[in-house]
Amino acid sequence: QVQLVESGGGLAQAGGSLRLSCAASGRTSINYVMGWFRQAPGKEREFVAAISRSGLTTRYADSVKGRFIISRDNPKNTAYLQMNSLKPEDTAVYYCAARFATGWSLGSLSVTDFPSWGQGTQVTVSS
Repeated sequence: QVQLVESGGGLAQAGGSLRLSCAASGRTSINYVMGWFRQAPGKEREFVAAISRSGLTTRYADSVKGRFIISRDNPKNTAYLQMNSLKPEDTAVYYCAARFATGWSLGSLSVTDFPSWGQGTQVTVSS
């Protein structure tokens, strides 16, 4: 099982940027599809973005497409989420997730498809 630790959350103004990091340990991260999810108060956890093992394939939720960028640095066992043009509705706890994979595609990206999770980092966007 891989252990995940997020960092980089905080307070930003609308239109601003934040960069989240997810450090993986325990297993080599290249063996894992990495994903970012978020959960706002009173709402279910939702998919934000995911990146394939190679980093060549990414997918985004429609709500963040064109504003957020997911990336990974396999030698550093770290995934990132660059969040630009932030909106108040982006306010949530952001979670990093990992799923062991043997292929190079993304596969299914629902919450239940990811067995490994970080503790979450709060992102608050003020208007």
